[in-house]
Amino acid sequence: MQEKRYVGRVTHYFPKISVAVVELVSDLKLGDRIKIEGATTDFEQEVTSMEIEKQKIEHARAGQSIGLKVINKVRENDKIYVV
Repeated sequence: MQEKRYVGRVTHYFPKISVAVVELVSDLKLGDRIKIEGATTDFEQEVTSMEIEKQKIEHARAGQSIGLKVINKVRENDKIYVV
């Protein structure tokens, strides 16, 4: 069983652009491997693109709300972990 660290939850999802709005409780950076879990969501991906107010960023800190590019559909309150 791999160790996973809770980093935040999805507060909104934009299906047309496949971007999740994530409220962070822990730092997240480009290249991190994340797992997204929810009632019907369960997949892993690498963090390849993050933005704050349309500005691309490489590192996000706890307490920030970010736009995160996702490879599958996510839903509000899905939980995000770094694996």
